[in-house]
Amino acid sequence: MAKYLMLKHYRGAPAAVNDVPMAKWTPEEISAHIQYMNDFAARLERTGEFVDAQALAPEGKWVRYDGEGRPPVTDGPFAETKDLIAGWMVIDVDSHERAVELAGELSAAPGAGGRPIHEWLELRPFLTEPPTVTE
Repeated sequence: MAKYLMLKHYRGAPAAVNDVPMAKWTPEEISAHIQYMNDFAARLERTGEFVDAQALAPEGKWVRYDGEGRPPVTDGPFAETKDLIAGWMVIDVDSHERAVELAGELSAAPGAGGRPIHEWLELRPFLTEPPTVTE
């Protein structure tokens, strides 16, 4: 099994086919979108492929270490950057092909007008430890 992270972006990714911002969706369209994602996660729970998922708020800060005895440095909320992550899902699947298949399916969540969004999702494998070499 291999773990993959699927990232949903508010912006920063290529435009979706149904590219209407969620702020312009009706409450019913938002509910349908969330229900699709919940149903998708529930199905993956039954197959043992679901690990975790979370939606993220648009506000946040960049933080970095600034040296011994100094407070961390922050730089504005994420909303000022080009890329903003809306949420993520971690899956644990048998192959890269299965991860791509599931990301494609999640990309079809409904959006404005009840039509699939066909949004781009970022799919990234978890970094694994390199094999130990013995001589």
